Parts: sequence; structure tokens; C-alpha cells
Amino acid sequence: MKKNFTPEDELLFLALGGSGEIGMNVNLYGCQGRWLMVDLGMTFSGGQYPGVDLVFADLEFIEDRSKDLEAIVLTHAHEDHIGAVPYFAADLGVPIYATPFTAELVRRKLEEADLEGEVELNIIEEDHGSLKIGPFEITYIPLAHSIAEGNALLIDTPHGRIFHTGDWKLDEDPIIGEPTTEEELTEIGDEGILALVCDSTNVFNPSPSGSEGAVFKGLLEEVQRHVGKRVLVTTFASNVARLHTLGEVARETGRQLCVAGRSLDRIIDVARHNGYLEDFPETIDFDTAMGLPRGEVLIIATGGQGEPRAALSRVSEDNHPIELVAGDVVLFSSRQIPGNELAIGAVQNRLAAKGVTMVTDRQSMIHVSGHPGRPELEALYGWLRPEILVPVHGEVRHMQEQARLGIANGIPDAVFQQNGDIVRLAPGAPGKIAEIRAGRLVLDGDIIAPADGDSIVMRRRIMHEGVVIVALDDQLNPLIDSLGLPLDEDYEDFVAEARQDIVTAIKRLKGKDGRSAAAVHEAARLAARRAAQRWSGKRPQVRVMLPTRLG
Repeated sequence: MKKNFTPEDELLFLALGGSGEIGMNVNLYGCQGRWLMVDLGMTFSGGQYPGVDLVFADLEFIEDRSKDLEAIVLTHAHEDHIGAVPYFAADLGVPIYATPFTAELVRRKLEEADLEGEVELNIIEEDHGSLKIGPFEITYIPLAHSIAEGNALLIDTPHGRIFHTGDWKLDEDPIIGEPTTEEELTEIGDEGILALVCDSTNVFNPSPSGSEGAVFKGLLEEVQRHVGKRVLVTTFASNVARLHTLGEVARETGRQLCVAGRSLDRIIDVARHNGYLEDFPETIDFDTAMGLPRGEVLIIATGGQGEPRAALSRVSEDNHPIELVAGDVVLFSSRQIPGNELAIGAVQNRLAAKGVTMVTDRQSMIHVSGHPGRPELEALYGWLRPEILVPVHGEVRHMQEQARLGIANGIPDAVFQQNGDIVRLAPGAPGKIAEIRAGRLVLDGDIIAPADGDSIVMRRRIMHEGVVIVALDDQLNPLIDSLGLPLDEDYEDFVAEARQDIVTAIKRLKGKDGRSAAAVHEAARLAARRAAQRWSGKRPQVRVMLPTRLG
């Protein structure tokens, strides 16, 4: 692709994150030489990058064109849609637009990063609020999701209108908010939709995702079953409707409410600040909760995805003021995110060892997804009747399946794309026209670094193979140490043999090689590595420190 590429006479779509994966959503629309960013999210490393928690899309493409970027428009407040804002928004130097709940969470993130005065944050106050940014006219379309103020974006351009769903579902009883109705969506479709850019997460689910209102009954019945037991419910902190439901369940069952987790405290505070959870019961502290009879407290805790520092994980390790014992109950009112199976299993095994009873959404109606199943996707296709379907927010298998589903339901064109694919939506036939590098960045300590950089690659190698350190003195006699090799009983014998191998390898160097730092370094490195492989079967990284006379 040409370095000076700009969308002069075309309507373009480019995902930098969130296409080919679930999470890290960053989408760009290009028109008349200008760009619009929709969402700026992150994801968690899940152990893929040792020592790293947060992973970001590499924004090099749009950073190189920041003068052409109009704004960042946020659909909702989940971390995979807003989590990268405090790390990149100030450098991009453009205004951000969001509805009040999302804007307040973003504002607090910026405040924590000492960036509140450096980023222009604009609030879209009303439902169906609209704004004009360069060649883009954007209208917020409220849709149900597992967080307050989930929105699609209707993006009007000189080439046609795009309906960007964000994360969504259909819900006749959403508890929080008033989603756009079938009739309103049909009217939008009547006015013409060029492209539907649509969430693919639950495309393999043959059933509707279910109503948040139905979860109230399921949770109420489940808590009522466990008379005299301490009940802890773990759920996504951001699910304001679920928090409302649990407040009602506590009230109905005569239990006092205790909240464990800083993210829950933050969401509750922001929700109340924006007019939600106004009837949420007053909560009690940990000491008060532990002093009550076991059947008189309901605990809401973070950690349902197995996060090691979250409240539930610490409870399972007896490292939290909240205590659970045999007979107590944990309700997992959340779905298991792919990739978290091992972490969740570890928490559940620790709870099981205590004799704690666990209930998941497979056993009881205590959770519904925030993403659309096939019937909901098909309904939206029928209401909007787009000319083009662009699946996003899913792994390759999800997006390919949604493309097939859309074609089967009469959408004329479906464009499969992944991060880095530049797709032309108009004019002419839609399809991929170019490809850019779509890399990843990681937050490594306090530094944002390439995910494929030397430090991460070396750390991964050391994690798998270990490391051997060789220090040569002025006479080129080696001292050896190692980390991560399975040689506890044979360590001294390994060191003795490795030292001899290194001495022999260096003595074999002839002429100027015997005085060459590079030659001595390589001879010592190879000899140490071969010795380690003989003794352990591993191929460790070897670091050689040379004497100053060679260095």
C-alpha cells in the first residue's frame, strides 16, 4: 500500500483491532481524505505475553495520519472498547464523543492518568443524539447490551449510511435503558443502509440471547433455595442491569448487600452519578457482613473470569476479609470468556475443596449474554436490509459464519476482513483493496512496547527453555549459573562439564580468533548451550559476559 494513501473519493473501513479476535476493538472509517475512529479498546494478555497484562492495537497507521483524524466516537464503556483511551487519546489529539455513563468512566480513567485536561471529552446527552464531524454525520442508536448506554452508530456519509452495531442484543425487558424499537429500526432500514458492520460474537448460538428481566427470576429462585447459607454472586462489574437485579434480589430475600471489588465500587458510583441504581440498597462493609448470620447477607464480587487479584480469587485463597466455608454458595452470573477456562477452573477447584456449592448459567437461569444469537442477527438483517454486511468483533470462525448467515438471509454482499484489511464500501463493488500491518502493543511495566519486540520474545523463550549465564574472567575461566533448568540433583556435575566444554572450545580458537571478543563469545555460548541440552533436553538462552580486556 502506498504510504500517502488517503480515502479521497471512496468510503473505506479499516479495523486495527477486534476483527479476527474478541476484544481490543478499534475501527476506522475513511471518507474525503478524513478518518473517523470508532472505539479505542484493549484486551488482556491471558498469559500469551509473560509479565504483561494489557494488550493494545498498534495505531501506527492512524498516528501517521493524525492530522486527518477527525474524532474518536465511543459506542459503550466496556474495556475492550474504551480501555486504550488513556494510553493513546492524548497523542492522537482529537476530541472524544460518548454518552454520559461512558464519558464519566472515560473521564475517571483520564483523571487517574493525569490527562483530564489534555483530552477533549464531549458528552452526547440525549438518546438518538447526533453530531457532524467532517464528512461524517453520526447518530447514536440505543441498543441493549450488558452495560448501561450501549449504542449503535448510524454514520451518514456522502456515499451512503453505515449502521455500526457496537455490541448489542435484543431485549424486551432490559431493566436499564430503553433500546431502539423494531419499528424505529425498520424506519432506519426504509431510509437505506449501505453497510451493516456487525458484532459476530454469538453467531453460533441458535437461540436468542435472552432477556435481562428473566435473570431476576432465576437469581431470586436460586438465592431463595439456599436458606441459611452465605451466598456470593460474581458477575461483570460493568453490568449495571445485573447490579440492579441483585439489589432487588437482596431486598426480596431479606439479605443485606455487601460489594467486594474496586471495579464494582466504581461502576456503582458512576451509575448513580448518571441516574441509574437510584434504588440500590445501601451496602455494608466486610466486617459487618461477616458478623451477620450466614443467611442474612448477599455478596456481589468481582473475579468470575478467574482474575488472580480479583475478590473471588482472593476469597478462594483465604486471602480476603470475605470468608466462605463448606455449605456456602457461589453463583457465577456471567459467561466464561474463551481463554479464561484454566483460570476460572483454578478458582472453582479451590472453592470446591472448601465444600462450597457452585452454580453456573448451565445449571440455572442466572445469566444471559449481551451479544446477539442467530435469531437476533436475522431479525436485524430484516429490519435494516443493508446492501453490504461487514462482520466484526469475533474470531475468524465467527466472522466467516456471520458472512454466510447474512448472504443466506438475502444481504447482497458480505465482506470478510481481518485487522489490517482496508475495505472499500463505495463506490463500486465492495471488497478488500489493500492491507497494512496490524500489529500489537503491550503495556510492559510502565512502557508501551511492541508485542513482538526483543524483550517479550526473549522473556517467552526464557520461560520455556530457561537461561544459562557464563562469566569469563581475565584468564577466560568460566563461572556458570543457570535459571529454569531441571537440574537440581545434577547441577554441580552439569556446571563442571559445561565449564570444561567452554574452556576446550575457547582453546580451539586459533590466531586472531583467540583474541576476538566475538569469536570467544560465540564459542562459549555454543559450548554452554550444548552442555545444557545434553543434561536437560532444553535449549536455553545463554548470556556470556566477557572480561574487559576483550569486551
